[in-house]
Amino acid sequence: MFAKRLLLCAAILATFGFSSCQQDEEISNKEEASQEVLTQIKALGFSNQNVMKVEGGYIVEGDIFLTDGDLTSAHNTKALRVGESEQYRTTNLVNAGTGREITISMDASLPASYVPALDEAIARFNAENLTITMRRVSSNASIAIVAAPKSAQYLASAGFPTAAGDPHNLIKVATRYIGNNPNQAWFATILAHEVGHCIGFRHTDYMDRSYSCGGSYTNEGASTVGAIHIPGTPTMQDPNSWMLACIGSGQNRPFNANDKTALSYLY
Repeated sequence: MFAKRLLLCAAILATFGFSSCQQDEEISNKEEASQEVLTQIKALGFSNQNVMKVEGGYIVEGDIFLTDGDLTSAHNTKALRVGESEQYRTTNLVNAGTGREITISMDASLPASYVPALDEAIARFNAENLTITMRRVSSNASIAIVAAPKSAQYLASAGFPTAAGDPHNLIKVATRYIGNNPNQAWFATILAHEVGHCIGFRHTDYMDRSYSCGGSYTNEGASTVGAIHIPGTPTMQDPNSWMLACIGSGQNRPFNANDKTALSYLY
C-alpha cells in the first residue's frame, strides 16, 4: 500500500500533505491494513484508501488517527448526511459546559521554533470568545504535541474527542517534513487544524477532497462515526477553510467567516 515512493500533495492534516507535490525517499516494508480493517474504516465513514498502520491503530485521510477500539465501537448519532461542501463535526464533542480550558503542551525535544506557532494557533481560537479556551503549558496537558515516528508518512496527525467529552490527547508532527524552522503562520495553521480534529471537526472537503488535494472526485459517503453538517455553514466549495484536507507549502489559513460560524455554533 505505502511500500512505494511517497508523494506529498497538498497537506492540511488528516493528510496534511503538500500541494507542491514533493517526492520523499523510498518507503518500504510497511505493514498493510487487512481487508477486514479497511471494511471497518469504510463503515465508519472514512476513506479506506492509503490507510497507514501505525502503533496503536491507523492513520486515515492523511492525518486522522483511529485506534483499534474505534473500529469496533458503536456510534449512535442523528442528522448524518452524505457530504456536500459544508463544515462537519464528529458525533463526540468536547464537553465545554459553561466554559472549559484546554491545555496544550509542546514536547521539549521538538525545535524551539515550534512554540511561537503553537502560541499563534492558540491565539486564533481564543480570539473567537468560545466556551472553550486554550493555554500552553509545559506538562500534564489536555493535548500533548509530540514528534511522530521517523518513518511517519504524514505531516501531522490527531484523533477525535472521547465519548466522555474530552479532547483527543495527542498530536504527532513529522519534523522531517516540517523542518526545524518552519514558516510560523503555515505551521500555526497546521497545528490549529489538528487541534480542530481533537475538538471534533472533520474536513470541510469531506464530500470531495479533490478541490484541496487534487486528483479525482472522491466522496467518502455516509458515516456512522459522525460527519454531521454544522448549521449555517455553506453548501458551496469553501477553498479557504482551515479544516480542508490539504494545504499548500507555506500557505496560511486563519479562520474564515464560515469557520468562525462553525466554531461559534459548536462552542
